Amino acid sequence: MKSLLLTAGLFLGLAFSQFAPVHAADAHKHDDKPVAGPTGGRILTKVEPHAEFFVNADKKVEIRFVDDSNKVVPPADQSVSVTMGDRSAPTKLTFAKDGDKLISDKAIPDGNEIPTVVQIKVKPDAKAATEKFNLNLAKCPTCKYAEYACICEHGDDHKGHDHNDPNHKH
Repeated sequence: MKSLLLTAGLFLGLAFSQFAPVHAADAHKHDDKPVAGPTGGRILTKVEPHAEFFVNADKKVEIRFVDDSNKVVPPADQSVSVTMGDRSAPTKLTFAKDGDKLISDKAIPDGNEIPTVVQIKVKPDAKAATEKFNLNLAKCPTCKYAEYACICEHGDDHKGHDHNDPNHKH
């Protein structure tokens, strides 16, 4: 009798699950194909709206928020902090609004493979979303972006690859 009740309960649960409310996070699907941001930066997807991480010519970090069409959305209540570089002496960046973006208070540290932690709060009282990656400023030999924002199949993982090898695939 117990198994009959369990089976009936499972069946009814599955039948009525189609009427369950759909949450925005569940309805929002993302393609697995990487996309560069509007200025050629890396898209960070753990926040809504998504954020573009871009290193400009002055080696400062720019953060732009983008909608699902990759169009820039002016920053609202978001706050961003970035910690990067050597763990024993990390560089901490804070950000201020500058038109349609947030810009770091100082330049990134020297180097080409810089461990980077980005924390974004969408509202002052919200929990921070954290993204970690190696900031590789080298140009990808296949696409037109820097490695940290590369949209090729390999993503930004080029360690151990010989780009002069004719068998190296992207």
